[in-house]
Amino acid sequence: METATVGEDILQFVTFNLNNEEYAVDILSVQEINRITEITKVPNSEDYVEGVVNLRGKVIPIINLRKKFSFEEKTADDSSRIIIMEIQNITNGLIVDSVSEVLRIPASFIEPAPPMSAEQNSQFIRGIAKLEGRLIILLDIDRLLGNEDAS
Repeated sequence: METATVGEDILQFVTFNLNNEEYAVDILSVQEINRITEITKVPNSEDYVEGVVNLRGKVIPIINLRKKFSFEEKTADDSSRIIIMEIQNITNGLIVDSVSEVLRIPASFIEPAPPMSAEQNSQFIRGIAKLEGRLIILLDIDRLLGNEDAS
């Protein structure tokens, strides 16, 4: 097992599963993690926007990451969660297959995103963490759902 050096930056991430792969987002962006609740559809929204939920009096848009990544659709089950996050000063919810854990990852364990082909858009990948035989895709959630994503 690799070890971190003394004084090395340790980053914290919330890890989740999507399409049998492990992803992570910066814990500082995560406000809470909830079970799937009733989602109200919003007409003329993007395909990956499931709708909105009322969370303690606040209306929150809900994004299905399976649809956003063009993965096969899956019916929500008992493991499915909504990760409530602050994304570019807007509170959003992300539907994921399941939430795994909070990980503390030394900065030296993170490699830059590898170059992808022209058809694959990897600009939202912050890096890849190599941790105990696992590869965890670190998402740059601002780029994933921000202006850079406009197509």
